[in-house]
Amino acid sequence: MNVASLFTPVRMGDLELPNRIALAPLTRMRADNPGHVPTALQAEYYAQRASAGLIVGEATAISPDGFGWADTPGLWSPEQIHGWRQVTEAVHTADGRMIAQLWHTGAISHPDLREGALPLSASAVDPRQRSVTPTGRKPTVTPRAMTTAEIRQTIADYATAARNAIAAGFDGVQILANFLYLPAQFLNKATNQRTDAYGGSIENRARLTLEIAEAVAAAVGPERTGIKIGPMHETGPFEANDETLPTAEYVISHLNGLSHLLVMGATHDLTATPLDGLDGDGMFAHFRPLFDGTLIANVELDAERAAHLIASGLADVVAFGRPFIANPDLPARLATGAPLTDIDWTTVYASGARGYTDYPALAAV
Repeated sequence: MNVASLFTPVRMGDLELPNRIALAPLTRMRADNPGHVPTALQAEYYAQRASAGLIVGEATAISPDGFGWADTPGLWSPEQIHGWRQVTEAVHTADGRMIAQLWHTGAISHPDLREGALPLSASAVDPRQRSVTPTGRKPTVTPRAMTTAEIRQTIADYATAARNAIAAGFDGVQILANFLYLPAQFLNKATNQRTDAYGGSIENRARLTLEIAEAVAAAVGPERTGIKIGPMHETGPFEANDETLPTAEYVISHLNGLSHLLVMGATHDLTATPLDGLDGDGMFAHFRPLFDGTLIANVELDAERAAHLIASGLADVVAFGRPFIANPDLPARLATGAPLTDIDWTTVYASGARGYTDYPALAAV
């Protein structure tokens, strides 16, 4: 197997990446303290994985309103900035590069995480998912529709969190705009039933995401701003519909000028859905022509498929998630064809070092 294409340098915005292997953003629930502050444990974890050409940090809440998953970190307080600074310093000392992922959970949050208050979203539509609360997973509730003033404040919160990320030493930021979270709730016609400038047409439903991107790029520079977005087929109101693909096409075609786009491949069987044909490499082939920055491909990758995506031009960088959990030196293993360590799934969403920083590098095995 020829994996040489994975180990060539590439430029992403103002960053020179020494290889094309990225650590995908992975929620691990290790910020189990009242201030949602990353600690020395996260610093050790990310520094262990600094041989990646790029580290995309775990989803990180932009504000108390955006917080919506137990034991995850934030980027709104001085304490959080200080905590993240020790993480980025550890990564940079290990010669790595790291960007922050900016997160607003919207309706996926829960009153248990908000002192009894309802979560905020585009409209009062229960997403029918599961919230991760301090006492376990619970069904989501019907959120409260955001006012125009709250939308404006949220856009400002994204920009503030981006500036905080740079102050904390991150090399850039990535806006989390897909899956089930706030931007996706505005983009989806099933969860967005607004009749104002942020609802109705595809253009209106895309307004929030594009205004967030504009505000973040203005705050820290487009060369330091990227986004994770793409069509998905999930459950409940997030099943793909006739406007899922056109909406993603519209938004992505308006994001040119940003440093990067992270696209996830199919997470479910797309046969006989409105996304039929986007299985396999189809997702990347579809969106590659629409975006002129660095395209990062993610989901269900092994060394052979990743190398093919790079060599064929369907992606510029490939992001590995699960393989990096138990293999902190994943690039070295991919380069040599060494076996991969299996994940202890009981420790993925947990606290403490077990199943987090105690996986050995190949040289220590």
